[in-house]
Amino acid sequence: YHPAPLSEKSPTDTFAVEVRALYKLPVNYSITSGDEKGYFIIHPSNGIVRTSKNLKLEDFPVNFKVRATDSSNAAIFNEVEVKVEVIDENNFPPVFPSSLLEERLPEHSPATQIVQLKAQDNDTGRNGFLTYGILNGHGLKFRINETTGILYSTAPFDYEEESTEYQVVVYAEDDGIPEKKRGYCTVVIKITD
Repeated sequence: YHPAPLSEKSPTDTFAVEVRALYKLPVNYSITSGDEKGYFIIHPSNGIVRTSKNLKLEDFPVNFKVRATDSSNAAIFNEVEVKVEVIDENNFPPVFPSSLLEERLPEHSPATQIVQLKAQDNDTGRNGFLTYGILNGHGLKFRINETTGILYSTAPFDYEEESTEYQVVVYAEDDGIPEKKRGYCTVVIKITD
């Protein structure tokens, strides 16, 4: 048996799987081995397996054996293996060390690196895999490397002719399941004369 994975947030008493033995007489079901940490309980007469406590992602997958025994003769039984997997939920959004940064950029600088942004995500695997983007790029004056988080200007600025301050809102987005989460940082870029 390889039932659908359970969420790591499954409450106690969540249905996991129903084991069924084909036999003419009533049988008793029991978990015989493999569930050393006691995550599951089985109903002795209907074979329904439920969670018995909160699931810890690091302990899974769990492979355990279920035995069906003839209710009147313990010497007659059969066993089957059950493999239960747990899905890592996306618990945390990405977080920047600071939600506001200030950077200076001399006018007439060619397209250049301004700052490297780095967000932290306390999830593991794809739930903690981050990509970076810009919410508002002021036309195409700024771009960000979606992998490294480096923010660049794309052209020189003129202190006298253009705005002397830009607020660029950058986000970090995880690749989470079931939904992606974002964290934000505003970079204030002051053009210097």
